[in-house]
Amino acid sequence: MGLPESIPTVTVSGRYLAPDGTPLTGQVVWRAPGMLTFPDSDVFLGGPYAAPLDATGRFEAVLPATDAPGMNPTGWAYVVSEQLTGVPVNRSYSVLLPKATPLVDLADVVPADPATPNFVPVAGSQILTGATAPTAATGLNGDWYVQYDVRTLQGITHTTVMQWAKAGGTWARAGGDIRGSQIYLSTTSTPSSDAKAGDLLIRTDTGDLWQRGASGWGSAVGNIKGPAGATGATGATGAAGAKGNTGAAGAQGPKGDPGNGSVNTVNTKAGPDITLTAADVGALATAARGAANGVAALDATGKVPTAQLPDTGGGTVKTVNAKTPDGAGNVTLAAADVGAVANTVPVTVKADAALGTDPFKVQNDASADLFAVRKTGSAIFPLGNLYVNKNARIGGSSATGMGAATTGVLAVENGTGPSALQTTGVALWSTGGQLQVQESSGRTFTVGGERNQWTPQALGFQAWNVDPATVANPTTPPKAVTVGRIYFAGMNITESTQVNTVAIHARGWAGSTAVPAARFYVGIYNEAGTRVATSGLVSSVPMAGQLSGTAPGAVNNHVGAVPIALSAAVVLAPGRYWAAFLMSAGSSTDFYYMHIQNESPANPGNFYLGSTFQRHWCIPSGQTSLPATVNQSTGEVGLDPAIMALAML
Repeated sequence: MGLPESIPTVTVSGRYLAPDGTPLTGQVVWRAPGMLTFPDSDVFLGGPYAAPLDATGRFEAVLPATDAPGMNPTGWAYVVSEQLTGVPVNRSYSVLLPKATPLVDLADVVPADPATPNFVPVAGSQILTGATAPTAATGLNGDWYVQYDVRTLQGITHTTVMQWAKAGGTWARAGGDIRGSQIYLSTTSTPSSDAKAGDLLIRTDTGDLWQRGASGWGSAVGNIKGPAGATGATGATGAAGAKGNTGAAGAQGPKGDPGNGSVNTVNTKAGPDITLTAADVGALATAARGAANGVAALDATGKVPTAQLPDTGGGTVKTVNAKTPDGAGNVTLAAADVGAVANTVPVTVKADAALGTDPFKVQNDASADLFAVRKTGSAIFPLGNLYVNKNARIGGSSATGMGAATTGVLAVENGTGPSALQTTGVALWSTGGQLQVQESSGRTFTVGGERNQWTPQALGFQAWNVDPATVANPTTPPKAVTVGRIYFAGMNITESTQVNTVAIHARGWAGSTAVPAARFYVGIYNEAGTRVATSGLVSSVPMAGQLSGTAPGAVNNHVGAVPIALSAAVVLAPGRYWAAFLMSAGSSTDFYYMHIQNESPANPGNFYLGSTFQRHWCIPSGQTSLPATVNQSTGEVGLDPAIMALAML
């Protein structure tokens, strides 16, 4: 059970090693004044606190801050005594733990010579500055951040000052912007991205006045131009201009009166009295109408008379394509007589193998092959796709399962598989009624995988890092979650999967109602170490083992899955991921987890070849939230891995 939530605490940790790296044993004892009184919390705190070193030489203690409000007495410091086995002379010194610094590593504050100073103060709040908004990794709780935003618009440089305060691991704006309004002059439209609300813009070409609002310039709010003035007096007449160019020709005038002169010649015939013949004007004489070598005359119907037409042949057809006429002189031909295909079915087209690889082809207007039948019996579509409106079958000709009402079925008969690898793709076939896939590497598998097996989906999950049923029950005492440590559990996602929850297998978690000071984060990272989902800070987590129908042993001991929701659902593409779990605040005895017992510096789950992927690792300490990126090469693998899963609830 932790301290009351109203008492501010500081989490102190440290690690002791021998010169050769061997973890030391012993304890670190913290002594406050004889008795501390917290009237607002109705509690007394007294006696020393001994923090034992674990198997790695590490300790962690959650202690009241030395400047807690309302505490009696005030103005005191912890006396720290190191009681380490095998160290000839143990140290003792004083340390202040102000509430402004909730996480302290003892190695960062202990004096090099504890005999010289009386106590070690821990740094308080800071004022930080920068040109951009602070990130979650910047500063500590209680710090202030001053942001200077410098912009230049229309030749005017201005600065906006914004103040931020950090509390609970989150930066929040403190007050409004500090900046005066600007006046800009322009003859064109002015961007609003570098202007601030309240700025003024004057269009010197139109006189329009604009004021920047929260979302942009909006519409003009006024105009500084006065009304138009009166028309001025007429000016004096100017000097005469230079002579212009000659104008365009005018329109043709009207026809003149008839002349009274004489004609001298017509078609080279001299006057004065001229007589013309048909030949003089390129015409045929009237006598040529209907005469030999003349022109045909038309009858009253406008047609050439039969008498003026040449004689037509009157012979008899003897044969057509070796077919002789019948008694009436008619010849009847069939399609085969002229080398054509009959318009009845079935139609048989014979492809002559002597014509090459593709003896039958269909081409487009650019002579490109659209469809071809090869002399081996294969068909090929070089340019287009094959569309089947109903169904298709590969192997055999049975119509079973493909009735008139069936659409979109591809039937594959059982076969023996490919005779060679498909080096540029995969091969699919059926054996024993099951679909087989052979990859270009030669690996062959049955679609659908193993059947009638326990899977994450069978127990309400989408994926897990290990089947809990295969994990031996740990023989060591229950393992507690280390505050400030991020636990990572590898997940292998083989198909597109949507999740919105990370679950951890608890061996003892009584819920946030019983442990109100505990705080948690969960998230998901991809193989590159980039965070793809997070829950944010979570302060309300349900008790483990309380699902309806759970046996009393699990219910009473709070054993089972503890689901913590992500801030939003995420769809995971096939690949390798880590589920992450962090208890950022609370006591070292608040949360016990079911683990894979490990007695070596590297746990057995980290067994791989090719690209490195550590299925189980951690960032050991000092974490107050989930970072945006992580690096497995700098993590710790000598831990007891947690059992985790992903779910869609």
